[in-house]
Amino acid sequence: MSIFKQVSGTLIGAALVAAGPALAQSQGQANSPYSRLGLGDYQGNMGGVRQLGMGGTGIAAPNTGNVNELNPALLTYTSRTTWEAAFNGEVKSNRTATAFHRSGSGSLGYLALAVPLNRRWAGALGLKPFSSVSYDATTTGAVNGDPTATAFKQYHGTGGLSEAYLASGLHVLRDLNLGGSVSYLFGTINQTVGTAISTPSLAARQLVVDEEQLRYSDFLFRAAAHYRHKVTKDLNLNLGAVYSFPTNLRATRTRTEDQRDANGSLISGSLVQLSDEVGKTYVPAQSQAGLSIDNSRNWSVSVDGSYQQWSQFRPYSQISTAPLTNTWRGAAGGEFTPDPGSVDHYFQRVTYRLGLSLAQLPYAPQGENLYDRAVYWGFGFPLPTGTPLESTTISLGFALGQRGNTNYVVGNTSGSNVRETYLRMQLAATLGNRWFIKRRLQ
Repeated sequence: MSIFKQVSGTLIGAALVAAGPALAQSQGQANSPYSRLGLGDYQGNMGGVRQLGMGGTGIAAPNTGNVNELNPALLTYTSRTTWEAAFNGEVKSNRTATAFHRSGSGSLGYLALAVPLNRRWAGALGLKPFSSVSYDATTTGAVNGDPTATAFKQYHGTGGLSEAYLASGLHVLRDLNLGGSVSYLFGTINQTVGTAISTPSLAARQLVVDEEQLRYSDFLFRAAAHYRHKVTKDLNLNLGAVYSFPTNLRATRTRTEDQRDANGSLISGSLVQLSDEVGKTYVPAQSQAGLSIDNSRNWSVSVDGSYQQWSQFRPYSQISTAPLTNTWRGAAGGEFTPDPGSVDHYFQRVTYRLGLSLAQLPYAPQGENLYDRAVYWGFGFPLPTGTPLESTTISLGFALGQRGNTNYVVGNTSGSNVRETYLRMQLAATLGNRWFIKRRLQ
């Protein structure tokens, strides 16, 4: 075994063990008031940096350079042992009808390893975000019966869920591949709601804080299929589908209540534990389907769609209890490499990606549907040191989008929805190497 294989194996094991708790606790998301609802901002089954550059598409788009974990059936196209790691960054501005706030963040994105087990079978394992919670907001309102008083509420939440998965793809027939995955979901979400009353006669406010910690863990299963048919000598049609089965997440809920002074310091003897219970949170199934066309060499175009009945979601939280609505997402994208075999012109070997998407969010205040609109672009830069046995690619993916709006909530002229404008970036390194080569000469 070469030095590359020994070092890679060691790094893979160490990274997966070390990254698990970090990824579960911090998903690297900038401040998002909408992540207060449900399990937070649901990442969905969106794939890696290649899919991000193409608008989140790729359910039916095979390739041999990246880890195809978006659709486990596409793992059969893994030609070399492939190790991929990514870093996420985000800048976001939140705007209401009367306020504006900007924030930014960065964190580990995902880790993935794919291995061809034989000519018809390949497997993968990895770690990626499942949902993220990150919000910090303050609201004010009137107090019934006292026109001189003002009620303040402070909302704060952190955490999220991560997904550690084991996936496999099998070439069944000439044009058909099947696959599946089993994932272990885990993570902790911490949320607090602080309430205070201020009057002209009070020099300082005393805050009553209700805090909830939810620890989640359970398994999630996916089934996948891919069909590829050669339409002409230089044109292929691909169809793909992924179904994520519903699951009941085991949830452990701990609630406390305390009082804090105007500086946020805990008042001695005020901490009271309200509950410490175990229950379930129902996460609905997700259906995804895609179509792509490629020429087996240097370009592909994809169209994907997904649907999930979040109206069936059953929370175990006592702080985040707002109902959710069903969601859908449509996206189109593609990639193009001018000349993959070019020797004299490096940028002819660079892969260029572009995409766009429209999605309905699971949040519908007073029945008003909210949408997420985004454009995507990305690049894949192969290192010049690549050989037929080993290669390294540095990839960049970007998303510029907007979700929500600043419309006033129906029947409420004192507060509006939130419009988020975001720029997301993902930087990934992909290392490919032929680990298993059968010797011809002894």
